[in-house]
Amino acid sequence: MSFEVYDYRSVNRNVLVTPEIRARLYHMAPGQVDGRHSHDLGHEVFLILEGQAEFNIGGVTRQLGPGELCVARADEIHQVRNLLPDQPTIMYLSVTPHVQPTHTGRGDDDAKLPPRFQPNASYHVEQAIAGTLEELLARQVQAAEALLAAAEANLAAQQTQAARLDAARAAGDEAAACAARDAMWQAVYGLHMRLYEFDAIWNEVAPRAAQDI
Repeated sequence: MSFEVYDYRSVNRNVLVTPEIRARLYHMAPGQVDGRHSHDLGHEVFLILEGQAEFNIGGVTRQLGPGELCVARADEIHQVRNLLPDQPTIMYLSVTPHVQPTHTGRGDDDAKLPPRFQPNASYHVEQAIAGTLEELLARQVQAAEALLAAAEANLAAQQTQAARLDAARAAGDEAAACAARDAMWQAVYGLHMRLYEFDAIWNEVAPRAAQDI
């Protein structure tokens, strides 16, 4: 994979979209106000690069300028306004993780609106996983089965290695304690990799599920 460099002064799009993270350079138009929303699973990080923006996060309003950063945590309602009437405000933002539905709209009473599943084109990426919807559904079920197997393996590893870690610490055996911890990590790693694989397929399936009906 090439080493790509993005200049925030000219790039206005998502630059990385995976289940682990969506990263974007964002140019808000003069006076633009984004809709109130939250993210069911992801924390969103905002870093102002140029301009001035007003953020309302969790009912608290603050103004941010260049070099200032704020965070909207998962399920926290937020809204952003460009305070400049005649020029864009430019920011970097990221949402982690990026799992459909990636945005949850909020009504005036703060209640969650029905989920909307955005097509990949909304994030400036082409369909990443080829295949018909039927083929993707079959792969999603397979990915869910692999995730279950990884979860069961992780449980077994945590149970076994937790006992070994306790025994090693009681015996003052640092090498054995580290070995148990490392074995636990391998199981955790395997679980997360299977989860990311499932999420990647889900992100393809969800926006297409009700198409052509």
